[in-house]
Amino acid sequence: MSVQSLTIYCGAKSGNNPNFKKAAYQVGIDAARLNKTIVYGGGATGLMGAVADGVLSENGKVIGVMPRFLTEQEIAHSKVQDMRIVETMHERKMELEQLGDAIIMLPGGAGTLEEFFEVFTWGQIGLHQKPIGILNVDGYFDHLKALIINAINAGFLEERYLNMLFFKDNLVDMLESFDSYEPVAVRNFHDLK
Repeated sequence: MSVQSLTIYCGAKSGNNPNFKKAAYQVGIDAARLNKTIVYGGGATGLMGAVADGVLSENGKVIGVMPRFLTEQEIAHSKVQDMRIVETMHERKMELEQLGDAIIMLPGGAGTLEEFFEVFTWGQIGLHQKPIGILNVDGYFDHLKALIINAINAGFLEERYLNMLFFKDNLVDMLESFDSYEPVAVRNFHDLK
């Protein structure tokens, strides 16, 4: 699968492990060096800001998508030239998903997880056929992977949907995995019990 643009979900905070911010900045650098466009939430703080700063440090292309009410709180990244302003969080999530050829989640909190679970669900019901990468910095997402496997074992999630997800600790390996991605067959609603 040819991936030219990457939608990034990540925290507006940096977290308490300095490796989170370093990894986010490196994602931006690597994406720019590989000539990939980064699409993200438009923020200047936390991991969001670090990703954008990494891209900009290499003169790469970055697109921000931010609801107007957040720009009015002055948290939009002032150096991102292509900032798309939308009216609602729902519009933001739709735009973020549509602009990326693949999705990558970095460490973050409730908002990051909510965005991930939404696109994971959308993939299962056929609203997109994009791979979803999970940048597992210092094991941050180990428990998420265990939760997903538990949902499979408990009969709530089909095992094939695990093939949509790529748990990696760097962007280069993730993109190599994306190259061989074959979209997963969507849920057959007639088989639901």
